[in-house]
Amino acid sequence: MTEGRLGANVTAFGGTYMFKTLLSATTALSLLAQPALAQQDISPGQTVNGQLQRGDQTLDSGEYADGYRFRGSSGDRVNLRMTSSDFDSYLILKGPDGFSEDNDDAAEGDRSAGLTVRLPATGDYTITATSYESGETGRYALSFNSGGSTTPAAQPRAQLTPPARPRGNQFGNLNGRQTSSGAQTAASNGALEAGTTSGRLARGDSTLSSGEFVDTWTLDVREGRTYTLRLSSGDFDPYLLVRGPGGLSEDNDDDASQRGSNASRITFTAPADGQVRVSATTYRSGESGAYQLALEPGDGAPAPVAEVAAATGPALRLGETRNGRLAAGARTLASGEYVNDFTFEGRQGQQLDLRLASTEFDPYVQISGPGDFSRFNDDSEDGGSDSRLLVTLPADGRYTISATSFAGGETGAYRLTVADGSNYQPARPTPGAVPAATDGMIRIGQTVSGVLQAGDDTLESGEFVDRIRFTARRGQRVAVELTSSAFDAYTILRSPSGQSVDNDDGGSGGTDSRLDTVLSEDGDYTVSVTSFAPGESGSYRLSVQPSQGSPRQAAVQGGPRVFAVMVGVSDYAGRASNLNYTDEDALKLAESLRREGVLNPSSVTLTNAEATVAGVRDAFRRVAAQAGPDDMFLFFFSGHGSQSDPGQVSAIEPDGRTESISLRDGSISDAEMASLFGSLRTRLAMLVLDSCFSGGFARNVVDRPGVMGLFSSEEDLTSAVADKFSAGGYLAHFLRTGMAGEADADGDRMVTAGELTTYLRRQFNRDVDGVTSRTVDGQSSYQNLVVDRGGVQVDDVVLRLAALDTTASGQH
Repeated sequence: MTEGRLGANVTAFGGTYMFKTLLSATTALSLLAQPALAQQDISPGQTVNGQLQRGDQTLDSGEYADGYRFRGSSGDRVNLRMTSSDFDSYLILKGPDGFSEDNDDAAEGDRSAGLTVRLPATGDYTITATSYESGETGRYALSFNSGGSTTPAAQPRAQLTPPARPRGNQFGNLNGRQTSSGAQTAASNGALEAGTTSGRLARGDSTLSSGEFVDTWTLDVREGRTYTLRLSSGDFDPYLLVRGPGGLSEDNDDDASQRGSNASRITFTAPADGQVRVSATTYRSGESGAYQLALEPGDGAPAPVAEVAAATGPALRLGETRNGRLAAGARTLASGEYVNDFTFEGRQGQQLDLRLASTEFDPYVQISGPGDFSRFNDDSEDGGSDSRLLVTLPADGRYTISATSFAGGETGAYRLTVADGSNYQPARPTPGAVPAATDGMIRIGQTVSGVLQAGDDTLESGEFVDRIRFTARRGQRVAVELTSSAFDAYTILRSPSGQSVDNDDGGSGGTDSRLDTVLSEDGDYTVSVTSFAPGESGSYRLSVQPSQGSPRQAAVQGGPRVFAVMVGVSDYAGRASNLNYTDEDALKLAESLRREGVLNPSSVTLTNAEATVAGVRDAFRRVAAQAGPDDMFLFFFSGHGSQSDPGQVSAIEPDGRTESISLRDGSISDAEMASLFGSLRTRLAMLVLDSCFSGGFARNVVDRPGVMGLFSSEEDLTSAVADKFSAGGYLAHFLRTGMAGEADADGDRMVTAGELTTYLRRQFNRDVDGVTSRTVDGQSSYQNLVVDRGGVQVDDVVLRLAALDTTASGQH
């Protein structure tokens, strides 16, 4: 197809879609004849009786819909309620600057829909009255009431419940978290002051569009001052969001100073004077419970002990021993451990020897301080249950020393000592000495010895067996190795829920046994040490060590190793129909990868007027030249795609058609893209196209080892704009969330080619099933994802995410 023909700009209603393609004039005019969602005026105090029925216009996901509009003012409080005895009601409210709210159930188990929101800006708003499931019909009543303008402090929380599936984002996406890029619409709970504020997330609170309950607080800040916020809870996994003047935008899941726990902390320096909005929310939707939100003042000086949430005990001095007790009522980590915190004024270079001892629980000591410094330890070097930590302080300032336990809920008396660590001499182990597995426990990183012998337990088939346990977290990869010169070793690893894997010869053909696996859940695992044949006995050594996976996986480096060219075109300057959100697809992908710490600074993002043919070619060559054999190269595009008129049939183009991506001033064909990819010398290269007919690029580009292709539709079919996710395309939306960590199915902080493929297919099956697609000739079909891994294996690593904070032994 030649450029310059009329482009289709089809709305997401009327049973049609906004297709990301350049169509023929006849086809485009046919599609453009489909009506947009009709809207009638509605006023505060009015109740409208309507009916969803066959012949009505539809959303892109198939639901019948009626539209209403009104003019709103910034600060107006709006109450919407939709009820029906015929179907499950669903409401969508949209407004200026991308504002979007939706609701399925006004209350738990309720089939009505309700929204109570404070309007963020003055302008025109639209209400979509629809159903939860496609094809539902019947009568409904829609009531619209306004509570007038309110100030943030006086505004009650919006009565929103998390929708079972989003129909559009209230906020922009940040690391998989739906957050505000500007003013949030959730009502304020009040102003934060230095110290600790308690709150509770519960049903009936405002929610983010991704379903998490949220409380929002305000904080007045001064330019150049630094503030620290800490959110902790024993009931849920906390998540902090901070938005404010001068482009301030921060979020945090896990506080590095809390030994990888679920507590959340953000330290920021205000870029400008003004008011910051602090949102206390959860990592997963539907979580609820009590929390504590602590603020350290921004005057540059440490807060008084009584005002700092982490300082629950008097300051410690060098050489002091403090007796204490963990008990109910103490601060808790999100994983349930009680914590007593003490302050310590330290000096740069000072060496400390911290010891925590108890006969009533398994002690765990940690220290945190300036510059996100954090160290922690479970067991002392002699293998006992007491905790000992040797640290060198990085800076002058106030540190927090925390006494806690290995497991949640443990209580009892303890003794905490802060000693001078400068004269510490580590104990010298006896060469070759291995502790015996006498207590049935082993810790990750340890090797223990044992003996299979008469009198041991036996398996049903007669083999002697020793059972040894270790505690681990989901996502940890371990290598369990059993060696013996006396018998043919055999191991069985059983998870906390009872799932088992076993190994005889470790793949080497010898008599030793080795299991290398990612652990699927938190809790205690059991290793059954046994033999291949019944009656075998003798001594053995069992090792449980952290593992980096296969040699191919272990060689994949973390950090900013993704070299990317990300292109999104929404504004075609009259050359083709404009598209919604496609430019944002590229920007959001770059933001997500950058936030995960994997995007190399050499990467380039081009949108709209920047996305010329020459600009894309130049960006590709510049970025490719800097990517080396240890790196991953990504080319991403979201925008129009086109297909040439029928031409000569060949092995590469059996249909005789050439596919292209449409840029601001021209196009790049599948053949040219293949030439560009041929210049790469990287570990892995990935082509991701969210455009019509994109599947046709597969045969051209995925023709050499290490190249993988992801395409939003098949070679002869169009791709739809993903309005329901406020995204330019479904593939773009799911690629971003998948590469930000949601595709990491086993939790090992590596996204493999197999995991990413499986994640994308599942999301397409769930959310893109039934989305209409068309050929250039107007034949109707459905949009399907195309994946071509070529020579890329399922366990090849696409990217390695930033590692979660864990102890040296991998226990916490």
